[in-house]
Amino acid sequence: VLAQGWAPRVRRRPPACHAIRKHRHRGVAVALGGVRRRLRATAVAVARVVGRRLCPSPRLVRVGMQPAQPLVAAAAAKEAEGGSRPPGGRWYEVTPILPHFGGEVRGFSFDGDWPLPEELVRQVKEDMTKYRVLVFKGQGQLSGARQVQISQHLGQIESTFYNHPRSPHPDIFRVSNDDKEGCTNVGRTGWHIDGTFQAMPFKYQTMHFHSVCEGGETWFVPLKEFYEMQDEETRRRWDRMWFITGGMELAHPLVYQHPSRGDTCMVFHCGDSFCAGWDIDDDNEDTAKRRAKEMCPPGQMQRELGERLFEAVDRIGVKMQWEAGDFAINDNLGNCHYAAPGTQNNRQRAGLRILHRTTIAGETVPTKADGRRS
Repeated sequence: VLAQGWAPRVRRRPPACHAIRKHRHRGVAVALGGVRRRLRATAVAVARVVGRRLCPSPRLVRVGMQPAQPLVAAAAAKEAEGGSRPPGGRWYEVTPILPHFGGEVRGFSFDGDWPLPEELVRQVKEDMTKYRVLVFKGQGQLSGARQVQISQHLGQIESTFYNHPRSPHPDIFRVSNDDKEGCTNVGRTGWHIDGTFQAMPFKYQTMHFHSVCEGGETWFVPLKEFYEMQDEETRRRWDRMWFITGGMELAHPLVYQHPSRGDTCMVFHCGDSFCAGWDIDDDNEDTAKRRAKEMCPPGQMQRELGERLFEAVDRIGVKMQWEAGDFAINDNLGNCHYAAPGTQNNRQRAGLRILHRTTIAGETVPTKADGRRS
C-alpha cells in the first residue's frame, strides 16, 4: 500500500480523541484536534516518500506491470536494467584469461527477456575489441529465443548452417557429441575462422553450453600475435598469399587489417573442402599494384598453418575448458579456433555435450593495408 503512494487509513478516533472526551475545555479540544491533523499530514508525507523509494521510476517499469505489485515492479525494473551496475558505471567486471587475450565475467546474468540497455551493449562491444573472447560464467540454460535476442544486439544474425531437429530456434546451430542431440564433428576439420566462404566472414559467434563433456575443449589462437611471432621471411611470404574458397568463388587476403582493432588478422580454413588453393602475388615493390602470378594447391599451406597453430596454442592461445552454463562471445575475425578431439568423446563415457551457437554477419570485406580486398 505504501509503495503505491496511498496514505494509510488513519483511525477516525486516534488516542488523542479520548482526551477530548475527558477535557471538555474548548482550548484543549482545539489543541488536540491540531495534533490529529499534524499526525495525518505526517502519515501522508511518509507514505509518499516511502512509496517513491519502493516503486520504480515509471520509465523503468515494463509495459503491463501492475502498480498493485510494488516489489515485483521493483524487481522488474532491476531486471530491465540488467541488474545493478558496480561502482564506476560498468555493468560487469572482466578478469583477463591471459595478459594479452581473453576475458572472464562472473556475477552477471543475461537471464530474462529484457532488451539489453544500449550502455551494456556498448560495453560488451568495447570489451570484445579489447579481449576478443568473453566468457560469461554461470548463465544456466538460456532459451534459444533469449540467445537470439542477445545476439541481435551484436549485429544481424546470419544463419548458414543445417538446422538440427533438436535445435530450439531456427537461428540456433545445435552442436553435440551425439547425432541424436545435435550436429557432430563440427569444427574438427582444422584450424579456421567461420564464414570464409562469404565475401564478409562472420563478425562474432555466441556459444552457449547447456552441458559439457570431458575433453570437449575449444582452442583459440589470437591472430595478431600468431602473425607477429613468425619470422620476417614467413611474414613476407604470407603477405603475398590469397586464400581461395572451396568453390573458387572468392579469394581472400591471407593477411589483412582487422576492421575495428586495426591490427593484423588472417582469413583461412584448414579443412580440405574449404580451400581450393592459394594465389601468390608477384613481388612488385608497390604492393597495391601486385597481381597473382601463380596458384599453388591447398594442402601444403594448410599443413603449414595447422602445424604452426598447434605449436602456438600452448604459447599464446587458450584451450578453453568449458563449464555448463558458459556463454561466450568470440571475435571471429580476430581469432581462429579449433574443436579439440575430445569434443566427440563418447557420450556414455564422457557425458553429453550440447552447444548452442549463433553467428553474426560480417560488416566489412577483408581489406589489406594497401587497399586491396577480397
